[in-house]
Amino acid sequence: MKKILLIISIFTAFVSQAQSSKWSDLFSYNNVLAIREDGDRLIAATENGVFYYNPSSGEIKKLSKANGLHEVKISAFDYDATTQTGIVGYQNGSMDVITPNGIFLIVDIPLATGYNGSKKINHISMNGDRAIISVGYGVSIFNVSRREFGDTAFSKYKDPITNQDRTDVVYSAVIKDNIVYAATSSGVKYHEINATFALYSEWNFPSNIIESGEFTKIDIGNTIVYAKKIITKAATQTTPEEFYYEVKYKSGNSFNTINRQFVNVQDLKITDNQIIISDKTDVYIYGINGVQQRVLNIGENINTAFVYNNQVFTGTKLSGIYNEQKNSLKPDGPYNNASYKMSLLNNQIWVSTGGRESYNNPANRGLGYYHYDGSKWIYPDYFKSNPNFNILDVVPNPSNPSEIFFTNFVFSGQKGIYKMTNNEFSKSYLTGSPAVVYDRPIGLIYDDQNRLFCSVMTLNGGNGTVGYYLYNATSDNFSLKPILNIGGAQKPIAKNGVLYIGAPFPSDGGVLMYDYNNTPDNTSDDKVKVLKTTNNLPSNGVVSLSVDNNEDLWIGSREGLRILSNPKSAILEDNPQADEIIIEQNGLAEELFRNANILQIATDTGNQKWVSVDGGGVFYMSSNGDRTIYQFTRANSPLPNDSVTDIQIDNKTGKVYFATLDGIMVYQGDVAEVTSTFGNVLVYPNPVVYAQYKGNVRIRGLASKTNIRITDAAGNLVHSAVANGGYFEWNLANQRGVRVASGIYYVLMTNEDGTDTATAKIAVVN
Repeated sequence: MKKILLIISIFTAFVSQAQSSKWSDLFSYNNVLAIREDGDRLIAATENGVFYYNPSSGEIKKLSKANGLHEVKISAFDYDATTQTGIVGYQNGSMDVITPNGIFLIVDIPLATGYNGSKKINHISMNGDRAIISVGYGVSIFNVSRREFGDTAFSKYKDPITNQDRTDVVYSAVIKDNIVYAATSSGVKYHEINATFALYSEWNFPSNIIESGEFTKIDIGNTIVYAKKIITKAATQTTPEEFYYEVKYKSGNSFNTINRQFVNVQDLKITDNQIIISDKTDVYIYGINGVQQRVLNIGENINTAFVYNNQVFTGTKLSGIYNEQKNSLKPDGPYNNASYKMSLLNNQIWVSTGGRESYNNPANRGLGYYHYDGSKWIYPDYFKSNPNFNILDVVPNPSNPSEIFFTNFVFSGQKGIYKMTNNEFSKSYLTGSPAVVYDRPIGLIYDDQNRLFCSVMTLNGGNGTVGYYLYNATSDNFSLKPILNIGGAQKPIAKNGVLYIGAPFPSDGGVLMYDYNNTPDNTSDDKVKVLKTTNNLPSNGVVSLSVDNNEDLWIGSREGLRILSNPKSAILEDNPQADEIIIEQNGLAEELFRNANILQIATDTGNQKWVSVDGGGVFYMSSNGDRTIYQFTRANSPLPNDSVTDIQIDNKTGKVYFATLDGIMVYQGDVAEVTSTFGNVLVYPNPVVYAQYKGNVRIRGLASKTNIRITDAAGNLVHSAVANGGYFEWNLANQRGVRVASGIYYVLMTNEDGTDTATAKIAVVN
């Protein structure tokens, strides 16, 4: 019989100002795109955030989607120290305007009719109260104080020679004396800001073209400087394009070329007396007369450079800001933002960066894994010299966290299982044998007896058979245990002597439940059951699994969610049946998460569930799924991406870690180490001032089952409830459903058997 769960009320909790402090990011701040000055400090824009560096104190502060910005994937930035205003441009075409009075999201960039190309903001240049915004389709004027767009010149025009329609890519643009100068894919062009500014055909008058060709960078000060790409050999199917750059500057009424062929100009800046050229791995500084003053070899790829107090600060791609001593200046964070799976242990974090397309083809990001050792992030040197890794999973040995195992999922060559000791290469297993697409390890898990299992798919000669590798610590080797053909494999989970492996392939995908009877070396007493559509699973493959605190198996498929009660016993049944979660909305019964791709399921110590839906963000569910407590998406929360590939919970702190391909975000959850007795009971927000906060009051640190009575100062009962899962929310209503008056309210709490009690006070100001 199916479980019918009636939802009394389902609500989505949008992130409020009171919740914002509950978020923090684990972003990479290595790739510095731009550096600007703000009085006694520098501001640097990176892929996913901005950070502030004070050279005199060494203080570093960061700003990201976790504490104010509205997006990730920054592509352009500029800052005006006079007004203390910055503009952040994103790859999706939106902008953030950072002011002393707040951060404002701008999404109404005007688009040309019928334009379907990239909206990425290529460049921003501020001058007083105006900013010039360069995008692939043209150049726009933005009024900074009013935070609104003026004229936009769409860069589509008729080629005067071929009479064909063309569209310039505007790489960068600047403004001076009411004239906008643009570096485009067909030339350096300019136009006065007047009634015909938006007519791009006028930009192509010969009198408005300084020079034809492909120009990528431009800046202006006392003079104008720009970089031109010179192609020396066109690309073919087998050979890349060959090119160099020349940099020109205006002297008097003519333009001169700096006497050097630059490798690949990344940025140009001009000050009152200097031209600063960032060229792949070198910074060149010239006087405005074109005479070279300094050359700095940075030793790695760079994006930009900035001179502050006569010192050169360089924005690198991999190491944050470098000063002239090549000290790396940045907030601590992982090597890169790409994240796939995580492991947590004793305040340490390990992050894999690989992936699979259609659950089969390697993503081949070539990054390896990152490791947070409790005080700093580490990127093993091994991966810097060995970039051919597509790591799906990385786990530490619980009894010896310095020993790390990871899986490399590729079709041939270096595929296999690897061991690192103290982040140094130790040993590889099963690599390259055979050098075809068989025997590909997927995910790793230690069971409660500290035995290491690794799921494996497509065994050699097994017609797609799935099984597992078992690690023998004494011989330091893995042995293969084939099982069945079930349609691929996901990362396994293990509980109470049972190994569970999801099979994500369509049609034949299901769940392998393998009872190894706590003797994985002895297969004679093992029992196996495969759940498929005949067991009421959806037909399109299983992606995620979780065994909760009630010993129920939660099954996330590519087409929905199922629950199997007491799965260990179900292995012995002939035809066990999984159940949908049926909810009732507006009088109609509906299956929860019907047709949704469930990427990940995690259970906290209070038995609540975090569920990640591909493209739908994450849901925080009650223990039986009948109520949505929160839904977080990239639109209503700091999540950088709506497809969360992994969720890990630190049960000691209650922190919830969300991994996405655009970075890791952390949420301070309400549930931590729930037991039959009370922990550290915390009420928040407290006091509750209606003018500042209109949500529910939360109480955390409760027993697994808590009887709650709330009274006013005179002892009159105001509200009573039973809370499960270690926390409780009160909507500040009395027994009649009316909001309580201003005053002090007392919370009297006992655990289930009355052996432990706790009290709290709540101040309410209406």
